[in-house]
Amino acid sequence: MSDLILNVHAAPAARPRAAPRGNRKHRRFLQRRRAERRRGLRREPEPSPASPSSDTGGSGSPGAAAPPSGAAEAVVAIDCEMVGTGPGGRRSALARCSIVGYGGAVLYDRYVRPAAPVVDFRTRWSGIRRHHMARAVPFVTARKEILRILAGKLVVGHAIYNDFKALKYFHPQALTRDTSKMPLLNRKGGFPENATVSLKRLAKELLHKDIQVGKSGHSSVEDARTTMELYKVVEVEWEQQLLLTPKQG
Repeated sequence: MSDLILNVHAAPAARPRAAPRGNRKHRRFLQRRRAERRRGLRREPEPSPASPSSDTGGSGSPGAAAPPSGAAEAVVAIDCEMVGTGPGGRRSALARCSIVGYGGAVLYDRYVRPAAPVVDFRTRWSGIRRHHMARAVPFVTARKEILRILAGKLVVGHAIYNDFKALKYFHPQALTRDTSKMPLLNRKGGFPENATVSLKRLAKELLHKDIQVGKSGHSSVEDARTTMELYKVVEVEWEQQLLLTPKQG
């Protein structure tokens, strides 16, 4: 009886898949955001007629926080305006805060009354005037409202550490995006990668729009929307980069 010869080629052992690199909290955030896109939650709700989103000037009329329809937002942009308190008005205090969603709808926009008396309204930059304080909410109240919106979200801002300092708050680094410290944006705008470039100059070069013009002061709504637009310019590259180098948030 002839021998049965089996010609068996041993396949090389499959290489184990490398564990994904990057910050675990950041990966979970991206997974949640993709799931929301699939379910249609990332579509921006239309602002209601009573929404203060129509305000684009420094002397507009901020209203209250947006209705719960904005709760599905996973990415928001924030901008704050400060006034001066203390000796010589040298201490910065929060006087207005605006938060917008991914599509630019206003989620929050209110004047804030500092705990200490205002010495310098800094109107040329802040757009804040004395009469705005008449309808401002106390800092403690505003802070609670603002932090409730920011909780668990990716927060975009320009020199955002100033906004967080005014709020006396530290947001998780993995969920913070500072457009004043993004080499990708500087490179696209033709600026030195490590330079700190103003929001106004970045908007002019990358978005071809003029902001912070006139003598009425800045609009925190306009600045927050502009910051979000800049984030979108480099969003894909930035988030991919952060997966590999999470400490650069």
